[in-house]
Amino acid sequence: MNKIKNAIMIGATVLFTACGGGEKTVETETIKIGGLAPLTGSLAIYGVTTTNGANLAVDEINKNGGILGKKVEYITLDTKGDSTEAVMAYNKLIDKGASAIIGEITSKPSLAVAEIAAQDNIPMITPTGTQVDITEAGPSIFRVCFTNPYQGKVLAILAKERLNAKTAAIMINNSSDYSDGIAKAFIEQADISGIKIIAKEGYADGDKDFRAQLTKIAAEQPDVLLVPEYYEQASLIATQAREVGVKAIFIGSDGWDGIAKTLDSTSYNAIENSYFTNHFSMQDTSSKIQNFLKSYRDTYKEDPSAFSALGYDAIYMVKKAVENAGTTDKDAIVNALKNIEYDGITGYLTFDEHNNPVKAVTILKITNGEYVFDSKLK
Repeated sequence: MNKIKNAIMIGATVLFTACGGGEKTVETETIKIGGLAPLTGSLAIYGVTTTNGANLAVDEINKNGGILGKKVEYITLDTKGDSTEAVMAYNKLIDKGASAIIGEITSKPSLAVAEIAAQDNIPMITPTGTQVDITEAGPSIFRVCFTNPYQGKVLAILAKERLNAKTAAIMINNSSDYSDGIAKAFIEQADISGIKIIAKEGYADGDKDFRAQLTKIAAEQPDVLLVPEYYEQASLIATQAREVGVKAIFIGSDGWDGIAKTLDSTSYNAIENSYFTNHFSMQDTSSKIQNFLKSYRDTYKEDPSAFSALGYDAIYMVKKAVENAGTTDKDAIVNALKNIEYDGITGYLTFDEHNNPVKAVTILKITNGEYVFDSKLK
């Protein structure tokens, strides 16, 4: 947590009337970007790693002359992953003069903030909020990550084209829009691709025992088992699935990033040869990604997550938009973002008509607890 740097406010924009008449603008000494993230609470692991990536980008930008010749202040406020806290934090950041907002991290608080930011026409980029209706809040709302339906569709394409699956089963978190959105899109694409869904079981957020549902799935002997879930519960489902005799290949969503960390190395066999969607691969040999990895490891003494890379890209996207606009005027930034072409750590992207990124999805395969690059699908 001590890696997170909350910037100190410097300067302010002041309008005054000169003696000779007319208004003059005293430019701010810095360009302020606001950050919204859960830095404490159960979701802090996601907020901290995203913020670390964003701070790394800010440090690099400032070392290289800033944006439009000005230093960048990245002011991050803790939302605790709560929608009400996120809205309060958003209002504080706007009061502090933020020209753009990075965040929120998870989908529900992202949507809560997006609805207000859209009314204010404040440029907002969620690095990691995958719920599809976030960007539907208004034209000033963007995202770096792909949406839940998009990765659900890609997972079905993976099952058919890469794994030759004819049948599939699904474990759905009935308490999660994230899980449900991915599962629905998977089912739609599976039907198009000719994959038969032979079992679908549900559970609630916080459940720890999935053996009853998994025993039913084991009896159906599916080729693949989709688990659209975050890695804490996904690791429990995977290990229990093997215990009750599920032989299927596991396929998971981007929430699986980090699943190996939850398991002892003696349990890696439970997730061996599983596949999941992600936003980049640390095995990518491009100099851009390898430089990012080195810089992140040097700074934080650990590997970056996909959330780190998305936070990093979000900052650089704001930089490019402001530079293309030539100003920190919010309307100009929004217009620049709409027309952006950005090649970052998580891929080359443009935005579609709903401000969702058009880009390839990285597929990773788990081998001996390592995430090995498999392919890119679109």
